[in-house]
Amino acid sequence: MRPCSSSILAAAVLLTLAGCAGRSGLPSGAGVGPAPVLPEPQRSLIPTVDIAPAKGWNGAKPTAAQGLDVSALASGLDHPRWLHVLPNGDVLVAESNKPQTPQTKQSGIKAWVMGKVMERAGAGVPSADRITLLRDADGDGVAETRTVFLKNLHSPFGMALVGESLYVANADAIVRFPYQPGATEITAAPHKVAPLPAGLNHHWTKNIIASKDGSKLYATVGSNSNVGENGMENEINRAAILEVDASTGATRLFASGLRNPNGLAWEPQTGALWTVVNERDEIGNDLVPDYLTSVKDGAFYGWPYSYYGQHVDARVKPPRPELVAKAISPDYALGAHVAALGLTFAAGAQLGPAFTNGAFIGQHGSWNRKPLSGYNVIFVPFADGKPNGKPVEVLSGFVDRNGDALGRPVGVAIDKAGSLLVADDVGNVVWRVRPAGR
Repeated sequence: MRPCSSSILAAAVLLTLAGCAGRSGLPSGAGVGPAPVLPEPQRSLIPTVDIAPAKGWNGAKPTAAQGLDVSALASGLDHPRWLHVLPNGDVLVAESNKPQTPQTKQSGIKAWVMGKVMERAGAGVPSADRITLLRDADGDGVAETRTVFLKNLHSPFGMALVGESLYVANADAIVRFPYQPGATEITAAPHKVAPLPAGLNHHWTKNIIASKDGSKLYATVGSNSNVGENGMENEINRAAILEVDASTGATRLFASGLRNPNGLAWEPQTGALWTVVNERDEIGNDLVPDYLTSVKDGAFYGWPYSYYGQHVDARVKPPRPELVAKAISPDYALGAHVAALGLTFAAGAQLGPAFTNGAFIGQHGSWNRKPLSGYNVIFVPFADGKPNGKPVEVLSGFVDRNGDALGRPVGVAIDKAGSLLVADDVGNVVWRVRPAGR
């Protein structure tokens, strides 16, 4: 049902007022690192709304860090969100967006306005609901083979290969398909391994990673709200990482209080599981920092009752001081509202000595901050299995001088040749970053 003219007028006023909100007051970099500055929360009737309108590249491309070059492995894709590199070098790309089901449709003027904001950001396109295979057999950096590998999925995102079983995380379940090396499509019907929380699906992206022995799958499930406003009964097994038995589908809560975890990766030196998490909105330009953290079995990270450890969010009623007392701080802040999504460690990367030990992170970009933050790919250096130093920008230029988004990075992966791959869901490209002159 189309909003009435008075609703449209109210929405226009809301967006105008939101665009007039104040700007960040922190010095550059103060909200990044192991001990970020956390200012006092700033509440207002109208939240800050500032998003780069999606335009596309029109022949341009991002800017790579010094000593690196970037080119398109494949272009003309349909909202590519996530990547998985198969052992033979083939690249799987989840072309996906939010599921359009009655459960995802929320009423009210705020929900309608936010829908319009997301459309402006390039997130309003229908979901292709497929996984595409890219193959660069001659190694020239351009995929000469492109096939529909899997179709008729339900907002697919994460993928994991264990032996001859390919697992896919749909928005509502983990499913399994038989896989044969070299195959360019799978036509077999999916086998449902385990359901995943869906419902309102405020955060629909579900990622998975397999344990080293392949017996367990770890699945990210984002919250169904900003800070529990849709009722905590709609947050069961959400804002969490779930552990799933790959053979039986038995599921348990592995870690909780993680508002919207996405990327998952095993740190190569320690073997620990790490994730990147999108934190809550609407308490200021500089709160709350999104973060990179190791994930401890049974740990609680605060959401919705507190943030960055035990900083209480007064908006959440009733409070839960006994849970806040258990909340642990994440390892490394990435800055407020950067929308960190993609995560991969540098194991196998061939990008030069500056990028041999650390984590690559795709940052989709802010909507609730002035000035904009994110809209880039960064590298966080590690030492002894922990972040060590300031982040380095690997890929930039996703927003032009007019404030338009030419692209927005999401998933990241290391290909068989050691190049960094980046899924760009606004530019509809998979970018390949490698040393200049190779």
